[in-house]
Amino acid sequence: MRPTPTPYPQVEFTSDCEARLAFDVLANRWDSVVVFTLGAAGTPLRPHVLRTRIGGISPKVLNEALRRLERNGLIERRAYAEAPPRVDYALTEAGTALLVPMRAMGAWAKRHGPAVLASQDRFDAQGADLPA
Repeated sequence: MRPTPTPYPQVEFTSDCEARLAFDVLANRWDSVVVFTLGAAGTPLRPHVLRTRIGGISPKVLNEALRRLERNGLIERRAYAEAPPRVDYALTEAGTALLVPMRAMGAWAKRHGPAVLASQDRFDAQGADLPA
């Protein structure tokens, strides 16, 4: 006899619900990359080191992502009174906790990614347009 699955909590994705907030926080593609890179490092990183480890991100886009993540309380910026000035970034407790669902999403993508890509190819081959 199979155990009864635990039902998911009832969540409504209204504009002010916490679940929607969680998705909105990482809606920008670079934000999750920055969080994951800081999590993998396990130590604060300077912006130029982040850029090198991430690859393919401009200084402007990285700076925008860092500001969004700091605003959302997922990273903290540490400035040191040195000459020349030094700044580094680290995950906050909330940012570190976010790595758990991010890893789960990564596992989902690894398992289901090929099927999603195949579906996209089939859809595109039909010549159908996505709604505007």
